[in-house]
Amino acid sequence: MTLIYSEVPAMNKVVLLSGSPRSNGNTEQIVSECARVITSHGVEAQVISFAGRKIESCTACYKCGELGKCVINDGLNDIIDLIREAQGLIVASPVYFGSARGDVMSALQRIGMVSMTCGNFLSWKVGGPIAIARRGGHTATIQEMLMFFLMNEMIVPGSQYWNMLFGREPGQVMQDSEGIATIRMFAENVAELVKKIN
Repeated sequence: MTLIYSEVPAMNKVVLLSGSPRSNGNTEQIVSECARVITSHGVEAQVISFAGRKIESCTACYKCGELGKCVINDGLNDIIDLIREAQGLIVASPVYFGSARGDVMSALQRIGMVSMTCGNFLSWKVGGPIAIARRGGHTATIQEMLMFFLMNEMIVPGSQYWNMLFGREPGQVMQDSEGIATIRMFAENVAELVKKIN
């Protein structure tokens, strides 16, 4: 499912990945809030949900260097094409057993591999990770996902705290006032930095 939140007449665009298998769950709600903030700053935002998708893991075949895309045909290449053309990327994941969801890391590893073998198109894109959990494991999850951004020469703006929110049942995360304020500032910083760089 792909949701376009704005058709802002500008070159700037941020792709936001909701890495939860649940539609309209806490992760998707947070990503949608980030998209709302980004569009309010005059930057286009496109949310892509992992709900209903099955993302396979990288096999290190290096065929992407020859083909210009991943050899695995599970729909991730369409997402990679959108990311390639965007100026920003935000990735949100629920925390599973103290780490990012497996599909999220599989996607990031394949996106990173395609970028590294195809001209490093991720370099200088703006963005960062967001972690959502009921109780704990947020910082380990953020650190795990952050390696993708840093190893691909991406720019990660800060906020007033770590990009983490608390909630279990759908909608509970919106009651985390400090977490909401943090991701709103993060989204604002992503949008403003995209505009300054471009």
